[in-house]
Amino acid sequence: MTMTPDIVIIGSGIGGSTVAAGLAASGASILILEAGERLADRPENRDPRAIFQRGHFRPKETWYEAGGTGFNPGNYYNVGGNSKFFGAVLSRYRKEDFEEIRHQEGVSPAWPFPYEELEPWYGLAERMYQVRGALGEDPTEPVHSSGYAFPPVPDEPDIADVRHRLKMKGLHPFSLPLGIDIDRWLAKAKTPWDAHPNSDDGKMDAETAALSLALKHDNVRIQTGARVTRLEAGEGGRIERVTYVKSGETHSVSSKLVILSAGAVQSSALLLRSASDRYRTGLANSSGQVGRNFMNHNASAVIAVSPRYRNTSIYQKTFGFNDFYLSDGAGGPPLGNVQLLGRISGKVLKGSMPRVPEWLLDRITGHAIDFYAMSEDVPNPESRVRVDGERIVLQWQRTNWNAHLALVTKLKQILKAIGFPLVLSRPFDKRTPSHQCGTVRIGNDPATAPLDTFCRSYDHTNLFVVDASFLPTSAAVNPALTVASQALRVADHIISRDLTV
Repeated sequence: MTMTPDIVIIGSGIGGSTVAAGLAASGASILILEAGERLADRPENRDPRAIFQRGHFRPKETWYEAGGTGFNPGNYYNVGGNSKFFGAVLSRYRKEDFEEIRHQEGVSPAWPFPYEELEPWYGLAERMYQVRGALGEDPTEPVHSSGYAFPPVPDEPDIADVRHRLKMKGLHPFSLPLGIDIDRWLAKAKTPWDAHPNSDDGKMDAETAALSLALKHDNVRIQTGARVTRLEAGEGGRIERVTYVKSGETHSVSSKLVILSAGAVQSSALLLRSASDRYRTGLANSSGQVGRNFMNHNASAVIAVSPRYRNTSIYQKTFGFNDFYLSDGAGGPPLGNVQLLGRISGKVLKGSMPRVPEWLLDRITGHAIDFYAMSEDVPNPESRVRVDGERIVLQWQRTNWNAHLALVTKLKQILKAIGFPLVLSRPFDKRTPSHQCGTVRIGNDPATAPLDTFCRSYDHTNLFVVDASFLPTSAAVNPALTVASQALRVADHIISRDLTV
């Protein structure tokens, strides 16, 4: 079966759904191909034992390390992509993140355009995702030409207490910019939202915030359960056919534009698997950079415990601080971002500590507060995604890890100084996707970057890549808003240049 829409979008995560929303009013016929299905409203959505102990939502999939060892990745295939499970933190990159930054281990290169180019699109994305926030609390905050439309999600009393303690130590905790309608979320069940799937319960993910807007237009439709297996380019370089499998049957579709948004790993794997006699190293890969410069934030959970502290909060995740984002606080290189995790309970913790009784973990977590320390992973061409037939090989080489350890050490010292005598930490490994990005990055030079500054392939004039693959750097904040903002910028570029004609 062959269809001929004007635009095919592969993937319905943040990039795919947002670009669809941006293009919908153009009148172009748009087909979204999504490998997964819609998440049903089920009891498991709010069951921490199902999520963290039984891995109810984890994919039945194996990726491989360079040495051949297999592992189960934490990437989800459903309408809305990984955003269905995200913590809904919608931060802007700092202005400095668009400039060259020297780290303890390597250099984070400058973007091919400055913060000011993306700034208006940040504002549009914040409105689309109904971000709750407050300006003026974070000294590293870049200029905003528009404010938040909603006030921040309020601290619960025990969380407000810790925020106050940090302020008294001279730190600058700020309200996290969050895409969450807390009243709607809690009305369904009194649970955290971080890592919990959203079934239109108040979390502003790719499906509920962007895709829902796109699908209000009759010219936009989505085909679920459609796993794209190959792109085919013709002699002139244009992508002429998208092949996908649905219910065991192979289908193909041709379109004027193809917009790829399957995620940093899957998008690069698809381009590499689409190699042919004409494009022996894969599509969009004359630079040899597809799959390279894979980045995944250096991240650790940090749990502070005190017998004198009682944490009765439900959702917890309302503030962070960037006092060590641009430097180590003493004139040295940057360390990273600190923010609260969603509330950890005994049921959650037992997933990673199966031998410890749940009642004991509940007792400990009842006197604890949980933080997430995050540091930049500097791009490295040897950190890469490869394919071996149908196998995905993830050759991730961490960079800047010592800076991350320094951030964790500094955070532990601070937490002990404000009254938490026991502070534990644990890094996240490759089973937990900590903002995967890179692999098909933008740049001004086709010799070193697969995409131009509007995410258009230098090799294939009708191919765009709008997921986190395009990011030239990972920064040290959550990337979802930056991906959404660039997707809106790309949609505007496509419409203004009449590229669907």
